[in-house]
Amino acid sequence: MDHILQGRPVSLAVLDFGLFRVHSNGRVIGICGYLIRTDRDELVLVDGGFPRKYTEDHAGASAEDRLYEFGEVLSCGPKNTVAAQLAACGCAPDDITLLIQSHTHIDHVGALHDARRAPMLIAAAERALPKPLYWGGVQPLDWPDRNYILVEGDRQIGPGFGVMLVPGHTPGQLAMILELPATGVVLLTSDAISRPAEIDEKFAGSMDEPAAIASAARLMEEAAARDAFIIYGHDPVQWDALRKAPELYG
Repeated sequence: MDHILQGRPVSLAVLDFGLFRVHSNGRVIGICGYLIRTDRDELVLVDGGFPRKYTEDHAGASAEDRLYEFGEVLSCGPKNTVAAQLAACGCAPDDITLLIQSHTHIDHVGALHDARRAPMLIAAAERALPKPLYWGGVQPLDWPDRNYILVEGDRQIGPGFGVMLVPGHTPGQLAMILELPATGVVLLTSDAISRPAEIDEKFAGSMDEPAAIASAARLMEEAAARDAFIIYGHDPVQWDALRKAPELYG
């Protein structure tokens, strides 16, 4: 299968799309995405945080979506838009070469209608859903009319850049693994492992708990075999220590 990207990853920026507190446990989590640049100046955007309306009025948006039933958006403003986070890295949505949608929960779909010049890579199992998952029974978004690249399993999308299909959290959850020149191998688990404690908790509350357990085990085996630096999906402890855009991992 041909690669989608021609270049090798040379930098990774962690994008800051805001903060959220989960009611059930009081956990405060960062909402993140990623920007990966290759040595051919290709730009890969992974996820886009909350929908744009949250950056304009997160209290009003939470009321509209009843997200207050699950938790509280603590911060999500103009600096947390896709455009603002990309601008901090010296680029814009129209510069994106490829958009990767790790899954379609509310805190990841902010770029669903952005970067329209770029194809969206998404798991076939996720795209097969009638609508993006959003959260709970609230599903206000339709699938946008755009170019999709559907993956049905693990795929090497470029030199030193792979995606892994790791279902459980959602049917089409994706993780990314890339090789950076200085940092080495980096595993972006997304919500396949939101934080290390989830492993001991057996992924309680996941859409498919046995699948989530199996996917996490495979990810941790891959990370150990390749001595990877792991960036978890929503780890409160790790979030404060991560470099954020415009700082880079290279």
